[in-house]
Amino acid sequence: MLFRRRQKIHKDAAPDALAAPLDFETLFDPGFLAALTPFSLRIARAQKGGRLAEQRTNARGQGSEFADFKPYVAGDDLRAIDWNVYRRLGRVFVRVFEESQDMPVYFLMDRSRSLYVETPPRIHAAQQAALALAAVALDQHDSVGFLPFSDTMAVEYRGVSGKASLARIAHSLAAHTAGNGTGLAAALTHLASLRFRQGLVVVVSDFFDEAGIESVVRALEGLPHRLLLVQLVKAYDAAPERHPDLTGDVLMDDGEGDPTSVTLTPDVVARYRTAYAAFDEALTGFARSRGAGLARIDVDVPVLDQLAGLFEQGAARL
Repeated sequence: MLFRRRQKIHKDAAPDALAAPLDFETLFDPGFLAALTPFSLRIARAQKGGRLAEQRTNARGQGSEFADFKPYVAGDDLRAIDWNVYRRLGRVFVRVFEESQDMPVYFLMDRSRSLYVETPPRIHAAQQAALALAAVALDQHDSVGFLPFSDTMAVEYRGVSGKASLARIAHSLAAHTAGNGTGLAAALTHLASLRFRQGLVVVVSDFFDEAGIESVVRALEGLPHRLLLVQLVKAYDAAPERHPDLTGDVLMDDGEGDPTSVTLTPDVVARYRTAYAAFDEALTGFARSRGAGLARIDVDVPVLDQLAGLFEQGAARL
């Protein structure tokens, strides 16, 4: 377990009480939300079957962007006839336009107990990142679904739309309480089985699962959606010497199991660093090979400044 999961470190002390999530008033900050207006989320193609909106699809019909010509058949819109082609070829063709629809954005939101035990807790950055990305999606007329998980996953709502829904999302995030263990791989498998309309899945988590990063990557590979991975990190995840209590005999506790007493020798720390490097490479390698977005959010740094780096020239293209 030591090398499978990030552990909260206490020096000769009992585990801390769980932190409270950010409340609605703190989350629903007008200045924070206003700073998101220049941003947009785009995927190569949204699956057909949604509402008319802004995402490109393979559908042909209503729209403003020219896609192709096709021979005229009875019942086609006469306004779509291209008379220039008719004059050149003596045949009647109609212009076909690309139909833009909405993109479903599904948030797989980690609320496992380990996200509530540090100072500041990772859950605060998770709430802010999820709300920010939901605000961007709703502002561009996409739909948003929320699927919180700990050891099991729940469908809090499958899809809401409209800017007025943002307050509902903020209330939901503020009401989340700490769950039990982390079952990310199982939650991803559950999501894949639901056969939702294909869109974008945003996973907000520290990606530490008792099942191991290999199981998480396999479950990610089974999703038919585009992916944005929002990883919640602290500096001492990769560099344990940066933790102020990382010396001598310590009690390690992530809030999800029995605390473990460990003597931190140089060899133990070196083994941890090796294991974390393998964890990091597995997640990074998956994102690279799949073309998924990977945003690492340092929970000790303002979230908005870090999310801005995701939106190159204003748009995150996934």
